[in-house]
Amino acid sequence: MTGPDGGKPTGPQRARDPKSQLDRLLEDDPADLYENAPMGYLSTAPDGRIARVNRTFCAWTGRSPEDLLGSRIQELLSVGGRVFYETHLVPLLRMQGAVREIAMDVLRIDGSLLPCLLNAVEMRDDDGAPLLVRATLFEATARRRYERELLAAQRLAEESEARSRTVQKVVFDLAAAMTPEDVATVIVQRGRAAMKARGAALVLVVGEADDPRELPELRPVRSDGVSVDLLRRLREAAGSQLALELAQGLRSVVLDARLRADQPRLAAAMAADGVTDLVIVPVSADSKRLGVLVLARGAPKRGDLISLEEPGDQRPLHPALVDLLWTLGRQAGQALERVRLYEQTRQQGERTGFLLEAARLMADAADVTETVQRLADLVVSRLADVCVIDLVTEHGLARSAARHRDPAGQRLLDRLRERQAPSRSPVHPGVRALREGRTQWLHDPAEGRALLAEVAADDEYRELVEVLKLQRVVSVPMIVDGRRLGVVTLGGDRQRPPFTAAAVEVAEQLALQLSQVVERAQRFEFEERTSHTLQASLLPPAPPEVPAIATAVRYLAATQGVDVGGDWYDVVRLPGDQVAMAVGDVVGHDITAAATMGQLRSVTRAMSVDGPSPAVLVDRLQRGWEQFGLQRMATALFATLDPATGELRIASAGHLPPLLCSAGEAQFLPVRPTRMLGASAAPAEEWAGVLPPGATLVLFTDGLVESRGADIDAGMDRLLEVAARSCAADPGELCDRLLAELTGAHRADDIALLALTRT
Repeated sequence: MTGPDGGKPTGPQRARDPKSQLDRLLEDDPADLYENAPMGYLSTAPDGRIARVNRTFCAWTGRSPEDLLGSRIQELLSVGGRVFYETHLVPLLRMQGAVREIAMDVLRIDGSLLPCLLNAVEMRDDDGAPLLVRATLFEATARRRYERELLAAQRLAEESEARSRTVQKVVFDLAAAMTPEDVATVIVQRGRAAMKARGAALVLVVGEADDPRELPELRPVRSDGVSVDLLRRLREAAGSQLALELAQGLRSVVLDARLRADQPRLAAAMAADGVTDLVIVPVSADSKRLGVLVLARGAPKRGDLISLEEPGDQRPLHPALVDLLWTLGRQAGQALERVRLYEQTRQQGERTGFLLEAARLMADAADVTETVQRLADLVVSRLADVCVIDLVTEHGLARSAARHRDPAGQRLLDRLRERQAPSRSPVHPGVRALREGRTQWLHDPAEGRALLAEVAADDEYRELVEVLKLQRVVSVPMIVDGRRLGVVTLGGDRQRPPFTAAAVEVAEQLALQLSQVVERAQRFEFEERTSHTLQASLLPPAPPEVPAIATAVRYLAATQGVDVGGDWYDVVRLPGDQVAMAVGDVVGHDITAAATMGQLRSVTRAMSVDGPSPAVLVDRLQRGWEQFGLQRMATALFATLDPATGELRIASAGHLPPLLCSAGEAQFLPVRPTRMLGASAAPAEEWAGVLPPGATLVLFTDGLVESRGADIDAGMDRLLEVAARSCAADPGELCDRLLAELTGAHRADDIALLALTRT
């Protein structure tokens, strides 16, 4: 714009022209720019005395120029700033002549600090001596705040990454944990490191209370840097409710005046360990309380994650650390559950193996006595410290086996067994189990000790029980079809962990297996007694005494199955001083075979009254077999002997030939057998000869020469060999030698043996 005369604007026009205002400002004294610049200007002498200062800096500090001129710049700095000015800033100016962007805090007149960035140049004379220091200060409040926020964000990111690494390491380490102790080691070490704690401990719930209102028992599994006394005092202070109370959330126990007043013992233990507070982290899985992680903190260190918004004695945890601790607690709980399931699977396998081994052991045992003793040995090697097995007898409850895992304890148990009263106390666990027909489980140590003391017969008995340190008892009755057969009692001492429900179940399975074995053995014993009675009634009486004749008979029952069979022998005096002999073997090995044998022996005796020859006797039996009503077929060998002349006649119905021992030699007589009794009739051939004086005739059944592991021909050859070495013996000794060398402890068939010597 121009004036009326085309020249410069005048008056108001010029005042409203921005370009004119700018020109005027540019033409003003440069001192205005210095005084009102957006930064502070200072000029100081080499010793720091302020020689010149602008109004901007005065406004920042709240002081007038008159207050600042002549004062030292060091007086305007914080304590740390003064030290830095003397030790770093001045030396740098001397060496470099200038400094740039030095962070310093300027002290305002109200005592607050103003963050600034300092730039300074040292002016020198021609000789290099310092003349003046010109300094420029920029306010850095926003920058400082930004830097702090940036550092805080960086720190949070680093801490978040560190927590993530901690969780990853915990997950990785827990994946390899196989036992609760392994889990405890990982979680204690990692939790302690994450908290930078003085110490840490993992306390787990042991077992489950029978009554839901009862509180669980707690047991420290791993402790690093936390004393046993401190853990004990903590559990006492919590009244055994540590896991129950703290499962509601993460808790803190602070060493303060209130704790010293309410829980002086806990406070003293914390002070003794140098602990200022305890952080309690719940360990759980699927809402199941498993225990707590106890973290002990001491005096705070630089960098600890504590809340800056809530200062005080309690040192609240940073929310991020709370999340980390919750995660550690959950990871530990899941790992413990996995370990528990693995341990249950392993223990189930062990229990199954134990029961299979017990079944094999009972199957291999020879009798009930050996069974219960070997079973008791197995139990104390795998399941309990003491195993006592009592069986019901005609005279009441009798102790059949008592075993202790330790030889020293076995000696005490033997003495205790000797002191056992004939009639036991009705409150004895074994007596109660048998009377009530159900398992008695004393899992409370105090209850177990009290009961064992109550059933003691006298002071010595009570003292022996105390020395054995038994305090846990499980008694399981042995019952089959309502019959009470005995009781199995397991005992645990103070060092053994409590019996679990799974262990009691194994004891019940064991008692069931044993009861079945005992029941079968008792039934077999009854049948054996019955068979012995039947056998004794069916076998003939001792051979009659005949002049010039020495006779011996033997009968051995098979060892497999019922002790009765169809083998028999007989010696009968006939008219005319003759002697009839017979051996036979009814097919089968049972009560029917034995009954058939008794009938056949009676029929044979009846048919021998008129003194028929052996061949005639075989023919009569063959023709009349159906009329006799005999249910089984049989083989038989019949012979007659005239003692005066030695005349000998023999006929065979499908039986093995007799053996003749004479003059140190043994041979089978060539008796040709006809068909066995009960088969279609066929003429019998009779062998006739003479039995020399001193010779012995041996009649036997096939049980003497037959075995499952060898052919019968080999058995016959073996019989000849043994008989040849024993021909000089009398009939009884000859029979004993043959049985001793040709038979063993286990026989699959009966043996009937008849030896007759002509003197």
